[in-house]
Amino acid sequence: MARPRPRWGDQPLFMSIIVLTVVVICLMFYALLWKSGDLIDLPNLRIGFYNFCLWNEDAGSLQCHQFPELEALGVPLVGLALARLGVYGALVLTLFSFQPLLLAWCNGNDREWQLAVGFLAVSSMLLASGLGLFLSYVWKWVRLSLLGPGFLALGSAQALLILLLMATVMFPLRAYRAYSELESC
Repeated sequence: MARPRPRWGDQPLFMSIIVLTVVVICLMFYALLWKSGDLIDLPNLRIGFYNFCLWNEDAGSLQCHQFPELEALGVPLVGLALARLGVYGALVLTLFSFQPLLLAWCNGNDREWQLAVGFLAVSSMLLASGLGLFLSYVWKWVRLSLLGPGFLALGSAQALLILLLMATVMFPLRAYRAYSELESC
């Protein structure tokens, strides 16, 4: 006997979780891929996870620094690598959380839901630690007024990840099953 498919409109909280997940992914794609991880992108200063360009008064242009020059400026290679791993790892884990959320809703499986919660929790921790670590190394060149749209997107993604994590923890999958008798998509 064929079971009726669940309708997306019947699950407003689940749909808001899905929409929040998509918004977080879009914000992280914008900051890390579209803006190339640049937190500051000004004509006289460009600082990001892959760019570290300071204004050179003698040449009258931006001078981009690579290793070992960055280590001489006080930005350690290992610290920068860990910061990159944190923010880009958060993007990957957020992408991975999308499928378990959908599968948990379709199959009614609590373990898949918990897997998605775990991905979101680790993603939130990685983003916060990677961004914090990076900012701690470059803080002598950064001012809050200089931070651009890439930083704003990552900060918004972090806030929405926390909200998303709270929503998935506070509204477990069991509440969906109580709401609807459908067991599969």
